[in-house]
Amino acid sequence: MASKFKYVSYLWDEGKAASLAGDEVALLIYRSNLLGADLRLTNYGGGNTSCKALAKDPLTGKDTEVMWVKGSGGNLGTLTVNGLAALYVDRLRGLQNVYHGLAQEDEMVELFNHCIYDMASRAPSIDTPLHGLLPFKHIDHLHPDAAIAIAAAKDGKKITQELFKGTIGWVDWQRPGFDLGLQLKACLDKNPGIRGIMLGSHGLFTWGDTAYESYMNTLEVIESCAAYIEEKLAQKKPVFGGEKVQSLSKAERLQKAAALAPVLRGFCSSEKKMIGHFTDDERVLQFINSNELDRLAPMGTSCPDHFLRTKISPLVLNLSPDENLADDSIIKEKLSPQFKAYREMYTDYYTSCKHPDSPAIRDANPVVILYPGVGMFSFAVNKQTARVAAEFYTNAINVMRGAEAISTYTSLPRQEAFNIEYWLLEEAKLQRMPKPGALTGRIALVTGSAGGIGNAIAKKLAMEGACIVLNDNDADRLVNAKEAFQHQFGKDVFAAVLLDVTKREDIWHAFETAALMFGGIDIIVNCAGLSISKPMEEHTDKDWDLLYDVLVKGQFMVTQEGVAVMRRQDLGGDILNIVSKNALVSGPNNAGYGSAKAAQLHLSRLNAAELGKDRIRVNVVNPDAVISDSKIWEGAWAEGRAKAYHITVAELPAFYAKRTLLNEVILPTDIADACFAFVGGLLNKSTGNMLNIDGGIANAFPR
Repeated sequence: MASKFKYVSYLWDEGKAASLAGDEVALLIYRSNLLGADLRLTNYGGGNTSCKALAKDPLTGKDTEVMWVKGSGGNLGTLTVNGLAALYVDRLRGLQNVYHGLAQEDEMVELFNHCIYDMASRAPSIDTPLHGLLPFKHIDHLHPDAAIAIAAAKDGKKITQELFKGTIGWVDWQRPGFDLGLQLKACLDKNPGIRGIMLGSHGLFTWGDTAYESYMNTLEVIESCAAYIEEKLAQKKPVFGGEKVQSLSKAERLQKAAALAPVLRGFCSSEKKMIGHFTDDERVLQFINSNELDRLAPMGTSCPDHFLRTKISPLVLNLSPDENLADDSIIKEKLSPQFKAYREMYTDYYTSCKHPDSPAIRDANPVVILYPGVGMFSFAVNKQTARVAAEFYTNAINVMRGAEAISTYTSLPRQEAFNIEYWLLEEAKLQRMPKPGALTGRIALVTGSAGGIGNAIAKKLAMEGACIVLNDNDADRLVNAKEAFQHQFGKDVFAAVLLDVTKREDIWHAFETAALMFGGIDIIVNCAGLSISKPMEEHTDKDWDLLYDVLVKGQFMVTQEGVAVMRRQDLGGDILNIVSKNALVSGPNNAGYGSAKAAQLHLSRLNAAELGKDRIRVNVVNPDAVISDSKIWEGAWAEGRAKAYHITVAELPAFYAKRTLLNEVILPTDIADACFAFVGGLLNKSTGNMLNIDGGIANAFPR
């Protein structure tokens, strides 16, 4: 069966489906997950599916027809039963008796709650009546690029009629709601026997009497749309009018993107800090390098799902691919009027389209930024949203490509787009979203973050909303840390790189990764370290050089490169240096390590004095005796400290705890909490300061 399809993926497993036979809801979830797994069928978070089946009414005990439909929010590819809304079909259809027209649309959503069958189900979405007013047992509403390309074509209705020979109906664009559900039903009544309906500029409705029939019908219709478009593309002149700008090489594109991303992030973060994403996908390059870019990009997207995430249109940078990005001031001077013009355009769009009850204008900065010859940047409140925005704009490019191949692309009128973007129901959905964490929108690089203190700090910052550049010089430890982060936080929260802080090229690569993955850097935690404990006469030049190269020079180089990125953003920043109580306390067998720690401490003060003008704060956390999961305490160092205090290695934890004023063992999480105290928002006017996390050691008091 899979060989029947070229442009979509046939994923149905008969054995799996057979194991779900008789459970229509389970088959709905199975079908939904298969549809959501193929981004050619629908985009992330887009589309909805449903099924209707008999269930026991808990009040009467009689069988009644219930519809299970994907609820508000969520994603088809990961949909579970908890993501469904369950409603009495007769009650939902009975709402036709109280519906009095478009002016009442938003009120109808509240009435959906009176139709709920399962009180624990997800809130019904605005698309609920589109499923409920149709008679079919299984329905798919998707946003496939190939179908939207036809739906967004100037003569899409005619093409649909000719391509499907009347078996697919057509309903002109209208904002989703109860009236659109009535129009779908009217289209079906007028055209009995059709297998689906194309929604102008929007998407596709298909159906079947069983889950499998609906799945197959959906795939067949989308396959036909895609095949038709590809056939026309093969006959047409160069896509998008051919190439106007030539792409740089892959390496050059990434280098340019890494250099420019922090500057763009600075502009896009004028209201609140944003996280970035970059892609140089071939489909994107074909569009942004084309002769038709200047005509098509300002038109905006057609599908509501697209522009809700990408804004009405992108910002196209007026920069040549070979632009010299070395001088930040020159680049900012060139970009500043371009961002100003975009913000003015968006403000004019809001002002000219707003209604008396419209929500206040949102951030006027662009979400999508196109750099011909290089690629596409997107910026949003978190990495997932920025990445999804880029995916949606790539969908929009696919739509424009297809529509231009078969006809002429048309976008939604500005007023219609505004009515979706600033819809009060969409605003209510935004207000229901979880509150951001204290570090949402911030990016942190913690050196040595694959284990011990560094890992605890990285996890703490991630838990508070930050994106993390995870790194270590130990490849095996880094692999383990990546797996743990992936399991706990997911792929959009972190990037991972090998980093030896004594190697300038490793440091460059780490900050390039931060720029390409997230847009820049806000927090640097210098935590990488090692310890050597020997009497003076046993210390070697190699010992001394290693300590100073890692602890002092490494801290300096990481700070130096990170500050360069922070200055490009012009958003300020935080540098935290994990030093030690040994920077303040003199002890035996510790000349190299203790003096290097003292140098780290004073270097922090010097950096704080120099970087205040850039709003970059530099502070210090001084741990002591953090033994848990620390490489420092493996082998010779522990033996050396035990020897210095005339005890065994096993006695060290208790020894260190007993000598503190609080008689406490210090854990990596204690250091992580101290770091968060500096960057979490309560100490924004603190720089050049030091916080001892040592359980209380009197001779380590700074004064």
